[in-house]
Amino acid sequence: MMYIKRFLFLVLFCITSGLWAQQKISGKVITGDEFDLTPVLIVNISEDKSILSDMSGKFEIDAKENDEIRFVKEGYYRVDKKITIEEFDSPLNIILKRIEIQIPEVKITYKPTGNLAKDNQRLNESRKLQSLKSDMEDYMKSPLNQPLPTNTVSKTFTGHDYNVGQVNLFGVFNAVSGLVKKVTKPKITKANYNETQNFLKRVRNQINLNFLKKYGMDEEQIDAFLLYAEKTRSLAKRYRKDFQIDVIEYELKIAFGEYSKMNKLEGNKE
Repeated sequence: MMYIKRFLFLVLFCITSGLWAQQKISGKVITGDEFDLTPVLIVNISEDKSILSDMSGKFEIDAKENDEIRFVKEGYYRVDKKITIEEFDSPLNIILKRIEIQIPEVKITYKPTGNLAKDNQRLNESRKLQSLKSDMEDYMKSPLNQPLPTNTVSKTFTGHDYNVGQVNLFGVFNAVSGLVKKVTKPKITKANYNETQNFLKRVRNQINLNFLKKYGMDEEQIDAFLLYAEKTRSLAKRYRKDFQIDVIEYELKIAFGEYSKMNKLEGNKE
C-alpha cells in the first residue's frame, strides 16, 4: 500500500511539473510607429530563452511565475517585466518608447565688437591652422603606400552589459546562447559564387519564409528578395560558417523592411 501511494505521488508530481514547465506568455509589443516593420527581441532572462516578435509585434514565449522577461529593440528604451501568476490568463501588452536624440547646445564665446578689422582678425583662421589643413588635404589626396589593416572579428566575445540604457541588438543576439559566457566565432571571410549559392539554398530549406508569402510574393519574387538581402546584408560572408536560424531570420526581416519601401507589395499585411 505504501509503494502504491509513493507511485501515485510521483506520477502527480511529474504531471504538475510538466504543466508548470509548459506555460507560455503571449501578447503584443507596441512602438507607436506603424512604419517600423522590424521585429522585437524578447528574452527570458531567467530561462536563457529568446524569440522574435512577428511584424505586427505579436509574440509567445515559454515562461513561469517570477521569470524576468526583457524586450529589446534598437532605437528604443528596453523594458524588463517580472511575470506574475495573473498574467498567464490575459495577453501582455508592452509599450516601447523611442530614445530621444538630444542636440548639444552650441555656445558662442566671442562677441563681435563692431570694429571690422579687429573682428576679421579674430574670426579668421590662424596661419598654423591654415597650414595644417593644407597639409591634411595633400595627405588625403596622396596615393596609399601602406597596406590596410585586415578586417577581422575577435575570436572572443564578452556578454553585453545590460545595465547600460541602450542595448545593441546584434550584441544581444550573439549573447542569447549564453548571456555571460565567452563564445568562439569562426573567422569571417568573403564567400565565392558556389558558397553563396549553397548558403541561399540552405536559407530556402531551413528558414521560415512564410512572412514573405503573406505579402503576395511568389517563388521568383522571393528569390529576388533573397539576392537583395544577401547583397545588402552580406549574409553568406557573415553566416555561412555560423548558420544561426534566429539571427539569419532577423537579418532577413531587417532587409525586408528596406525592400518593402522600394517595392510595392500586396497581400496580408498584418
